[in-house]
Amino acid sequence: MEVKAQLRYARITARKMRLVAGLCKGMPVEKASYQLRFSPKRGAKVMSGLLDSAVSNAKEKGGIDVDNLYVKNILVDTGPMLKRFIPRSQGRATPVLKRMCHVTMILDEAK
Repeated sequence: MEVKAQLRYARITARKMRLVAGLCKGMPVEKASYQLRFSPKRGAKVMSGLLDSAVSNAKEKGGIDVDNLYVKNILVDTGPMLKRFIPRSQGRATPVLKRMCHVTMILDEAK
């Protein structure tokens, strides 16, 4: 039985989160948790919280062996962008896009 957890409007780019998602896709939950805990990437802390949330969802759902879960899939999509400006010389300004992403994690029981 699948369990899903979503994180929306994470203030990190989707490109950086996809690197972290590739680390733990297909792993058992416990191994993925260790992988994220010791990863130097900034998105690993965010992804670790999402993994904990997905495991909690599985516990609440009931009828699922939490020790038998694995990360079936992680989807990282782009979110909205905050548009800001940085002042430059001679009265100019250049735009800066502060990107966000939406992350969906799907856990499933190993057969």
